[in-house]
Amino acid sequence: MNNSQKLLQIRNKKLGLLILDARKASRREIVECAEAIGVSNERFVEFEAGNAAPSLPQIELLALYFNLPLEHFWGKRAISAAGMPQVLQEKERLILLRNRVIGTNLRLVRNNANVSLQEMAEKTGIASELINRYELGELAIPVTQLEMIASALDIPVERFYDEHGPIGRWRIQQGSMQKFLDLPTDMQQFVAKPVNRPYLELAMRLSDLSAEKLRAVAEVLLEITY
Repeated sequence: MNNSQKLLQIRNKKLGLLILDARKASRREIVECAEAIGVSNERFVEFEAGNAAPSLPQIELLALYFNLPLEHFWGKRAISAAGMPQVLQEKERLILLRNRVIGTNLRLVRNNANVSLQEMAEKTGIASELINRYELGELAIPVTQLEMIASALDIPVERFYDEHGPIGRWRIQQGSMQKFLDLPTDMQQFVAKPVNRPYLELAMRLSDLSAEKLRAVAEVLLEITY
């Protein structure tokens, strides 16, 4: 076996391990992944074993299916090497904290609405003692009951969503990403180019100015232009 063949074999094994790791990280079965890229189960096993390599279009489909950057399959880092996200490692503490925050918010909203525990119990059919324990954070509120309580208080259930914790920050990131994806393609390309960053920063600064200051800036620009 010459050097080129050895290098190809090593690359196939490396790619196979990355595919295997990505599949396990996404908790997918071989049959699902094989179907996603249009190959037999046996062929997909060959890919993971490094005995064969998928084509670029197949890798592209896998990246889409696993929701990973295409570049991941040319990298050196396995997904599992990063370990479980810190948020999930501390899930018990996070859930306990969130239950307390939700309970505190619930009591605050109820008191502001001048609704007693007994009145809330009558409106929702949930025992006042149970609502009190919810508000103290002693018990997790089933989401269907939280919806019922929110409806009785005439507020959206979104009022209780995490806003400042790790889940809240993740939701903001997801929302920002979706807004970017909703932009026309030409605007996405403009934003993605590093050379255009000064223009974006300028636009951000201008967006903070009052209408009067913007008018003054426009007048200066007109004077310079003419």
